[in-house]
This record gives sequence, structure tokens and C-alpha cells, in this order.
Amino acid sequence: MALLKLPADVLARPERALLPPSSLERPWHWLRSRLHRPVALRRLGMRAQLPGIHRHAARLAALDADALRADGEALRHQLARRGITPSLARHAFALVREISRRELGMAHHDVQLLGGLAMLDGRIAEMHTGEGKTLTATLPAATAALAGIPVHVITVNDYLAARDAELMTPVYRAMGLSVAAVVHEMPPGERRAAYASDVVYCTNKELVFDYLRDTQQLGRNRHPLHAHAARLAGTLSDTRLLLRGLHFAIVDEADSVMLDEARTPLILSGPSGSEAIDLALLDEALAMAGEFEEDRHFVRESGHIHLTERGRQRLTELASSGWAGRSRREWLIQQALLARHHFHRDRHYLVRDGKVQIIDEHTGRVMADRSWEKGLQQMIERLEGCEPSEPNVTLARLTYQRFFRRYHHLSGMTGTAREVRQELWQTYRLRVVAIPPHRPSRRQYWPTVAVGRAEEKWRWISKRVKDMSDQGRAVLVATVSLADSEALSRWLDEAGVVHAMLNARQDADEAATVALAGRAGAVTVATSMAGRGTDISLDEAVKSAGGLHVIVAGHHDASRVDRQIAGRCARQGDPGSVEFVVCDEDELLDELDGWQRRLGPLASRLKLAQRKREARHARDRARLLAADWQEGEQLGFSGKAE
Repeated sequence: MALLKLPADVLARPERALLPPSSLERPWHWLRSRLHRPVALRRLGMRAQLPGIHRHAARLAALDADALRADGEALRHQLARRGITPSLARHAFALVREISRRELGMAHHDVQLLGGLAMLDGRIAEMHTGEGKTLTATLPAATAALAGIPVHVITVNDYLAARDAELMTPVYRAMGLSVAAVVHEMPPGERRAAYASDVVYCTNKELVFDYLRDTQQLGRNRHPLHAHAARLAGTLSDTRLLLRGLHFAIVDEADSVMLDEARTPLILSGPSGSEAIDLALLDEALAMAGEFEEDRHFVRESGHIHLTERGRQRLTELASSGWAGRSRREWLIQQALLARHHFHRDRHYLVRDGKVQIIDEHTGRVMADRSWEKGLQQMIERLEGCEPSEPNVTLARLTYQRFFRRYHHLSGMTGTAREVRQELWQTYRLRVVAIPPHRPSRRQYWPTVAVGRAEEKWRWISKRVKDMSDQGRAVLVATVSLADSEALSRWLDEAGVVHAMLNARQDADEAATVALAGRAGAVTVATSMAGRGTDISLDEAVKSAGGLHVIVAGHHDASRVDRQIAGRCARQGDPGSVEFVVCDEDELLDELDGWQRRLGPLASRLKLAQRKREARHARDRARLLAADWQEGEQLGFSGKAE
């Protein structure tokens, strides 16, 4: 468990150097992903450390505040001198536990201690929903910070980053540690000050973009020794950098961050400085795309659009002189076809205040100040009647797969990792350790309801919601898209059901909405943002009536997302139930062709479609990683091997 101690005088901004995998490394790690020690043996080794933690905890509980503070200072000096050894880690965990008990009124239970030990050992802790992962993260985070190692706790959105930092601040400050949150609206000066804290809560996107901004400042001085020489020469100033390096990371909702959001690279862009957009050319391309017929002039494949030979001929006939060059013609029409046929309003983006804003398909939230590249943003803006924004050029790009592996210590936690444990090892060299629940689950899974059309689905859900609400239960309905949530909202309005909405249009009200969602008779309609990080507290009347009832209105891209949403109910031994409602018009069925789409029970067809989409997304991630290695030697900003 001992961690590498970094010489701060030279490695002022350290990160792990990555080398492209050899021809034998890929098959070796593929084999290792399938051959590993049973999880029970890993847990047994961690459980053997619990008695030592509890012995320290009993001793610390008898100390007064001054003596406890002195014990913490002594531990800090030992950790700084010796590094994180198993014995010092047990002492640190007991200290964090005792301080949490005094400051928050919550002492870590054994399940949380096991999760913390797994993360301190560089693993992903799979903990059941509602087990208190936010509190669990304080164990490895504070232990590393006491040892003088900067810590990043990474989560999926600004709301959770700010909330978790605020909730856990009393624990860190009682140990003499500084804590901060980095959120989207922060200016560079505040960001730099926040990253200087001992423990930093931040989102994956903000962190990677700040890292890319630093690479632009460093240029060719990314290696610590080069950077040190540049500082001595006066050509590099640390005051212009944001991060202190990639030391120790804990990734919350690890499967969502490391896999679901890892199918596309993050691109740092800037103004192109080019001439004004040719609006007439955009309009011509969009008009022409409206005349192209699917399966005749173009086909869709894995989220991409390809022209058929007949489509190329049609393009040659229709294109004006401004479309000079075959490759330019095809590129323009493909972007226009994507704008018309692939990206849909209120699913992939929304229009707010005359601007097109992208919706994160994994979280259901708006991605502020993000835009599509290569003219696609301007195509969609023109299609929606918005003023086209200035086109950007790519300054730097990086995949999550390569970014996270640059941390000297990487770990994570999530409620859903077992389905992707092999990919997590192959990509990040992270093992998954399943942590048993603190209390047995009382969650009831009701039979799946299958109907024919979308209107029938919304009608059925409206009736079920009214029945559950009248019984005094709280109800959460999770929809696949913003458009679906608003369609259901209209049906509920017609049925006279008072309800709250939680989607990309109301994301600023998330905390208030969640706070009220567990009251008797409360009805909440939400997109997939309801499945990550939120905890719906139930009042006693709801518990007596049967707890929270979750209705999942259609399967999501991954079964893990469905599990996360189902996990909103019956947390920590509370009662609760969940049921799925599906229909023949669900978008997921587009994964199936021919007889697969028509034959068999609907629930079985949707499960097959979900497995196919999961496999496709896994292939997309593998292809992206392979391409990233190939481009690494040519594009220094994408992470050239050092």
C-alpha cells in the first residue's frame, strides 16, 4: 500500500509517463482481465485490517479535542516521513472516522472502511447505492493529503462537486487540511487558488480542460525536468499554470466518467480568426440534405452517416461552384445530414436564449460553453434559426483513457462496475472490488410493463403515478431524454398530477427538487441525471406507505444506468420498489435489424438491443484508444509519449 514519495524540488508538476502498449501487452492484459484473484480473497485481506482501525478508533475516542489534534499532527509528520504504510493508513482511517463522528455526527461503518481501503490500494470500490460514497471518499483523500500528496476527487457535475466539498469541509479542516471545489464559472485566478488546496473536488470535464490549458502554457516543457530547466531559464512561470500535477485521484461514479463519457475525446478550441461564415453555403448544404433519402442516398452506421454511391452522384448533380473539390462536397453534406438526421432537439441539445446548447447524453445536463467541431455547431444553429457562432479551431485534444492513466495513483468508486470490470482493467489497469451492503436491501422489482405506442406508455405511467401518489408514496419517473420528460409532464398536467421536473432546463434547481422528492405524495419526473449522486431522503409517512416508487420509462444505453436509477429507491434498508415501462417505439430498438426487431417479447428485444449498444460503445472506446496511440507521435498536445 506504500505510495511513491515524489521529490518536490524537481517533480513540481508530476504525472505518470505513458508508453504505447507493445504487441504482446494487449493480449497479456486481455488475459489478465479474465484471470484474477476472486473478489472474496481481496475483501478478506481488507477485512483483516478492520480490527486495527477499530483499536485506533477506541483510543482516539477517549481523547479530548487538543489531544486529538496533537495526535493528528504527529500522524502527519510520520506520513510525510515514511509514506503511506499499512499501519499508518489504519491510524489515519481511525482519525478520519473519529473526526467525522465529532464534526458531522457520522462515523464510518465497516462497509465504508472497506471501500476506503480498496481505493487507497488503487482499486475501484463497487458500493451499493445509498452506502455513503461521499463520506467514504474522505478516508483515502484525507490519508493522502496528510501525507502531503495533492488529491483530486472527481465527479460528474458541478452540483455534486460543490455539494460534496461543502459537506465534507468540516472533516478536512479539523485535520488542518484545505479543501476547495472547482466549478465551471470560476475565473483562472480562483481556479489556481482552488487547485492549490490539499483536497480538490472537481468535475472530469473541468479538470481535463484545465490540464489541456496547462499543456498549452508548457508547450514542449511538459516533462518535469524540462519544466524545471525552463523555470531556471525564466521562460516558464508557475503562476500561469492551474494544476500542480496529477498525483492522487479518486473518481466518483467511475464507470460513468471513465467509460460512458470516454467515447469522444475532449477538445480544447479557440477562435479561428478566419473570415465570416459563408451562410449561403450552410443554407445550401442544409437544403440539399433535406432532399437526400436514407438508405438510398446515405446510410447510418454506429452514429456516423455515410454517402452511398447514388448519394455521391446526387451530390455532384446538385452542388454549386462553391463546393469545389469532392472531399469538401462530401464533408459539407455529411455535416448537414448529421445536423438534420442524427442530432435531435431536446435530446442532444436544447435552444435557450437564442443559442444551441449541447445536452450531455450521459448526465442529462447542459454542457455550458461546449460546442461541436468542424462546422457542425454552425449547421445546427442555422437549422434552428439561431445566430451562427464563430467557428473554432482545435488547440488540443485528449482522451479520458490516456488522461486518467497519467495519475500516479488512480482509484474510484461507483454503484455499478461489475458489468465492465474487464474493460476497466484493460483500459486503466484498475481492479473492481465489490463491497457488501451495510444493510440488506428491501428493494422490490415489479414486472416490466410493455405497451405498443408512446402515447400508451405515457397514459399508463400517468395512471400509475396518480395511484402511487394517492397511496402516500413518493414517485420518481426517470425518462431517457429531455423530450420524453416533457411529453410525460404534459400527460401528468392533463391528469391533474402536481409534479416537479428535473432535466437540462431545470438543472439549476436540482438541490431543491431532490430535497422535496421524498415527501408523501411527491412526484418527480427526471432524466438520467436522477441516477447519479443524488440521495432522496424519505419522510416517515413515505416509509410507512412503502417507500419511494421508481418508474423507469424505457431502458437506457447501458444496463448500469438502469441499475443506478433503480438504486434511487430502497437505500440503506428503506422500503421501495421499481418497475420498467417500455414500448415498441423506444429509440433503443433502432439497434436491431430485420427479424430481431419484430420477433419475441418486447422486454427481451430491448435487452438484446441494450447489449448490442453496450458492445458498440465498448468497440468505439477501444477504437478511440487505439487511434489515440497512433496519433500520439504526431500530435504532441494529445499526449505524446514521454
